Amino acid sequence: MSRRQYATPARRGDGPPDDTGCTVLHVDMDAFYASASLLARPELRGTPVIVGAAAGRGVVLSATYEARAFGVTSAMPMSRARRLCPQATILAPDHGLYSRISGAVMEIFRSVTPVLEPLSLDEAFLDVSGAIRRMGPPAAIGAHIRNLVADEQGITCSVGVASTKFVAKLASGLAKPDGLLVVPADEVVAFVQQLPVGALWGVGERTEETLARLGLRTVADIAHTPLTTLTRALGDVGGRHLHDLSWGRDPRSVEPEHRERSIGSDETFAHDIDDLVEIRKHLLKLSDRTAARVRAAGMAGRTVSIKVRFADFTTITRSKTLREPTDVSRDIYETAAGLFDALGLQRARLRLVGVRMEKLVPVEEAPIQGMLGEPDHGWRDADRAIDRASARFGAGAVRPASLLSNRRPDRRSEP
Repeated sequence: MSRRQYATPARRGDGPPDDTGCTVLHVDMDAFYASASLLARPELRGTPVIVGAAAGRGVVLSATYEARAFGVTSAMPMSRARRLCPQATILAPDHGLYSRISGAVMEIFRSVTPVLEPLSLDEAFLDVSGAIRRMGPPAAIGAHIRNLVADEQGITCSVGVASTKFVAKLASGLAKPDGLLVVPADEVVAFVQQLPVGALWGVGERTEETLARLGLRTVADIAHTPLTTLTRALGDVGGRHLHDLSWGRDPRSVEPEHRERSIGSDETFAHDIDDLVEIRKHLLKLSDRTAARVRAAGMAGRTVSIKVRFADFTTITRSKTLREPTDVSRDIYETAAGLFDALGLQRARLRLVGVRMEKLVPVEEAPIQGMLGEPDHGWRDADRAIDRASARFGAGAVRPASLLSNRRPDRRSEP
């Protein structure tokens, strides 16, 4: 999802855009994390809302367009965001909710085409060439997807329709929020070359500054600059890449989705902590969150890993591979806590801890069995009951009585 927005270039002609050959769609949720969080707070719609940790070293995860109007952007330190928009409402992230909505949205995409390339929780490329006979032209398919997402999930998305991935992604960004933009195949060059250089895929602030020093401010400027000049300034790969994009050339096809290799969550503390009970409490919360995301993705994992970052920014990781894949919160926590205990830390001040599941497989392919004498369906069914309750009432509305084994820490560490 692009953080920079540009005006839509003028089109040639007055009629509706011709989507013939425009079989690549880029679908991007609008302010996804903020929009999803507002499902439980509809009274805040139309107001500035920022999603992120409210205190300490937290950063902005997402912001509504009303907050963005004040200059708030994703990944901005929360302290700065609050200075820019002091009237904004701050909401804590609900990662379980985001994973569940993302999973449902991806299922909508799969109902259209199996040629799906997710880029993140909230955006994906689709090749709809095989769906045209069944569902109509690409623009109609894009409109259908937008309607399904809005009707079934209560959030909006923007769709770019083009002949290449690069142009489709540009188009979706220009269609935001809640829009659809078709770039006809025979208008790609004119469309692209009207844009500023910062719109090109791969041009960050440093590259933009380098191009500005060469006097290159629009994509047309790049297109009409000798390739040797570009490669001298940006390197052979970078120069050729931007030169190709400036003429709308992008040979990449939509790559069918690949399963995530790992799923995890970490937390940076507002203040460095050294209390072992408090740290275990965070490990429990992170394990619960990670397990919910693994289940939402329809996966199970064999390897549990933890990340520990000390106050001096030294970072260590430890991992353990289980006998069987699991998606059970209790199993993940007990393994993570065991890895942490094995470090033997005594009053070491920590800045961050994280929990991650690796070696993921689709849950239907996993020979998942009870661990540590777990009765059939016991802990797993409890997790799924919590997932259903969270989907209805919000994350944290219901929690298991305990995610821990008999070797659990002081009850003060339970959420």
